[in-house]
Amino acid sequence: MTEFATMLAPDVGQDARPIKLLRATELNGWLAGQTEAVRALAAAHRFEGKPGTFVIVPGNDGWGVVAGVGEDRDQWSLAYLADRLPDGIYRLIESAVGVMSHGWLLAQHRYDRYRRKDGASPPRILLTHEPGEIEAAVRLADAVALVRDLVDTPALDCGPADLQLTIERLASMYGATVAVTLGGALAEHYPLIHAVGQAAAADRAPRLIELEWGDPGDPRVTLVGKGVCFDTGGLDIKSSTGMLLMKKDMGGAAHALALAQLVMAARLPVRLHLCIPAVENAISGSAVRPGDVLRSRKGLSVEIVNTDAEGRLILADAVARAGEATPELLIDFATLTSAARVALGPDLPALFSNSEPLAAEFASAAAEAGDPVWRLPLWQPYTDALESDIADIRNAALDGFSGAITAALFIERFVPAGLPWVHLDTYAWRPSAEPGRPKGGDALGLRAAWQLLHSRYGRNDIG
Repeated sequence: MTEFATMLAPDVGQDARPIKLLRATELNGWLAGQTEAVRALAAAHRFEGKPGTFVIVPGNDGWGVVAGVGEDRDQWSLAYLADRLPDGIYRLIESAVGVMSHGWLLAQHRYDRYRRKDGASPPRILLTHEPGEIEAAVRLADAVALVRDLVDTPALDCGPADLQLTIERLASMYGATVAVTLGGALAEHYPLIHAVGQAAAADRAPRLIELEWGDPGDPRVTLVGKGVCFDTGGLDIKSSTGMLLMKKDMGGAAHALALAQLVMAARLPVRLHLCIPAVENAISGSAVRPGDVLRSRKGLSVEIVNTDAEGRLILADAVARAGEATPELLIDFATLTSAARVALGPDLPALFSNSEPLAAEFASAAAEAGDPVWRLPLWQPYTDALESDIADIRNAALDGFSGAITAALFIERFVPAGLPWVHLDTYAWRPSAEPGRPKGGDALGLRAAWQLLHSRYGRNDIG
């Protein structure tokens, strides 16, 4: 586990290497005030003040850093430096750290569970004049790292039982309670979750994991996360290429769990309910077949026309359960559809909501957090594509159109009327590296959701 708390420290005048941040438009003015040696050094390194570039320059007390920065000093502006500078203590001059601490921290996160350990490298420490912000910055980095680590973990070591253990450990840290439904009770009360996971081996049996935390008198907030720990596609089997990244199909569960961690760590005054349906969509003689009709927890019958459209099935039972407790707000996260990725690419989670005010609130929170989302419509005429000849609804459209929308419309059928609900169809994966964001599992939509909850329910003593 990365010790982010060691990477930020209050500035009390200790010795530190200075970092000067420059926009490209400020470069010439800065160079004019430097020695000939510094100007020659900058020229030799072709330093132009562009974001993601820096040059080490001599100073009166050793050396310092001059780094390019964009017009907006966002949370990733320091990530390039934290990844490349020598270890030691650094101080920004003429700049507040602010949100830039996020990239400084996460650039030093490594997923090294399976790598040979040759000794941890010392951290790069950044001093700040805002010591009150350190704890909140560390909590947020911890949550993002949790998503990354869970998604990056191979399915062999991150099955339904492993997710349960992770949730139980988190609960023990914050005094939460955990209830797990599996076996015959799962088949009786959550038949869709059971059906999706019934083909898996006994030690990877499906289950619904629920965590409860907080004062029962506080507003109830429910988080649901798709926990498909590996997805073969079922009998509608994926190609080898399509299956290669399916360890990440529990990315929705990772997001919901990390958001729950943020809520509890910040002592947010809510009654938290976390629901994680955890399954492996495997292939065996007991697998669900195309054409089967299943009964859901809500009582609706579902015709299975595609066994690779399994995530919405387990979410259906989970959101039905969530709605029974009448929360004030329901948020679900899911790595649900390739259609969302085709439409929006890997960086933008698709946002769906049944509430215009809530959708606007979430979009505002996303902009403030620098964690973009893009709203897609719950276009009701497309529900016709989910009509079944023999059941109340079928689990996928057959025409190949609007896959992200019809998946969201399917889930909406299981959300109680009048319950404000947000559905995030997120990729949970970064296909190429950027400063502070390595290739692999990533949190996309997490910071936006946390900003919404913090803005709505936060107290002055919460970071």
